[in-house]
Amino acid sequence: MLKYLLFVVSVLCAGGAYAQQNIIESLQTRRAGEGVVTIHQDAQITSLIGKRYVRSTSSEPVKTLKARGFRVQVYAGNNSRQARSEANRVATKVKEEFPELPVYTYFQPPRWLCRVGDFKSIEEAHVTMRKLKATGVFKEVAIVREQINIPIE
Repeated sequence: MLKYLLFVVSVLCAGGAYAQQNIIESLQTRRAGEGVVTIHQDAQITSLIGKRYVRSTSSEPVKTLKARGFRVQVYAGNNSRQARSEANRVATKVKEEFPELPVYTYFQPPRWLCRVGDFKSIEEAHVTMRKLKATGVFKEVAIVREQINIPIE
C-alpha cells in the first residue's frame, strides 16, 4: 500500500512539474512529426505569463464626493461627428502629456467638450492651465466652474 501511495504521489509531482511549463516553453518544445515555433519577444513578457493582474486599488469602485470646483476646458466643438472625434483626439493627447490628470469628454448640448482635472480652487486650475498652454498643443484653454469628483479614502 505504501509503495502504491508513493507511486501516485511521484506521478502527481511529475505531472505538476510538467504543468508548470508556460505556453511559450510548450510551443518551442521540439516534438517528432510536428513543426517548429520560434517566438521572439522580450523576456519580461515571458515572465508575466501565468501571473494574475491585480489592480493597485481595491476591487470596489472608488468612492467619490461630488462638489463644486473647477476644471480646465481644452476643447469645445459643435454637435457633429467630427467634433466628437476631435474631442476624443484632444483627450488622448492630454492623457499622453499629463497621465496623472483625469480627463472628461462628454456631450453637453449643443457641443462636445473635453475638460481635465478636478480642482478645488481656481489657483490649482490656473497652474494646470498654464502647463497645458506651455506645451503649445493646447491653445484654446479656459478654466470653467463645474461639479468635480473628490476621491474619498
